[in-house]
Amino acid sequence: MKTDKVWFVTGASKGMGLSLVKKLIGEGYRVAATSRESQRLIDAVGHLEGPQFLPLEVDLTSAESIREAFERTVAQFGKVDVLVNNAGYGIGGAVEEISQQEIEDSFDINVMAVIKTMQSAMPYFRQQRSGNIINISSIAGFDPGIGWAMYAATKYAVNGLSEVMAEDVKEFGVKVTVVAPGAFRTEFLEDSSLVFAEKKIEGYSAIQGSHKKYAAMNGTQIGDPEMLAQVLIDLAANPKPPVRLYLGSDAYRRATEKINLLAEELESNKPISFSTDFN
Repeated sequence: MKTDKVWFVTGASKGMGLSLVKKLIGEGYRVAATSRESQRLIDAVGHLEGPQFLPLEVDLTSAESIREAFERTVAQFGKVDVLVNNAGYGIGGAVEEISQQEIEDSFDINVMAVIKTMQSAMPYFRQQRSGNIINISSIAGFDPGIGWAMYAATKYAVNGLSEVMAEDVKEFGVKVTVVAPGAFRTEFLEDSSLVFAEKKIEGYSAIQGSHKKYAAMNGTQIGDPEMLAQVLIDLAANPKPPVRLYLGSDAYRRATEKINLLAEELESNKPISFSTDFN
């Protein structure tokens, strides 16, 4: 097994990011990992801390902080090969409930941070004419659930961004995959990762029911984060990784149902679609 690649992982102090970092270090890779608090990250990684691990306290809303983190990574390890954009959180609520600040905060981490890290990584990837970018999206970016409009909006953005990015950087030997997981047994459904609009409007009973359903899933999700970590490692070793990858049988099922729905709608509205062409 070749372990000469250097990984850069955001949002690594818990959940999928932490599982990935621990597995990478355990298998001998060199890893730079980010968190809002470096000590929390060090404590989470625990006994695996060592010369192959660079914990970074990074403000993902700051392009300068991200750029400095990449500079420190290259200074310590000599290069960077794989970027994993894992940091993110969910926000639930009706569109009219979510404040402008809550919207901006969500897009800053779930979308803008992805853009900023890719902008910082690409000069290194272009120079070495190789690299992998793995952006963690969600099945909600293709088949969103009721009550999660803003979260879905951020993940749709990550999907579209990644698909075009894959084409844009292909000529430099850089590969991009957007991963859309279903429900994995991490802290994502806990208060630290899942927030709800502060403003509450009476009458949105379906949304409230959806939020209760997701909260009740905590601890029983079908997805294994350890298995997901191995999939991401295999992606970086794959000479032809997929651009889009759905993880979890639940994500596969939801994506299949959505594809069938899209196909049905497309065909049923075909006469209307064609009606706007010049005769």
